[in-house]
Amino acid sequence: MAQLTIADYGTFEVADGTRLVLAIKDHGVDILHRCGGYARCTTCRVAFTEGEPTAFTEAELGKLTERGLLDTARLSCQIVCDHDMTLRVLATQTSEKLDDPGGQPEAT
Repeated sequence: MAQLTIADYGTFEVADGTRLVLAIKDHGVDILHRCGGYARCTTCRVAFTEGEPTAFTEAELGKLTERGLLDTARLSCQIVCDHDMTLRVLATQTSEKLDDPGGQPEAT
């Protein structure tokens, strides 16, 4: 089990192998995921304060580079929980004034 600490929400135990976007969403945290977890929209952005993963998927690296977000954000839909992490969510349904956060991301 990994510990996930989210600014303004607290600390949660998360099963190893869980997609970060789902771990965040499933613990009642307001996070956008407009493309359903395919690294197309960058709405599931997070910023790490501790435990940032060193590896990137090709999709995440490409999209962050394309949008000029490399070194400022990570895409939670492309990260698997396998160690303790501390982060804050950068884009929320509330802050963007949207009716829904987006399609349900798949488990893997």
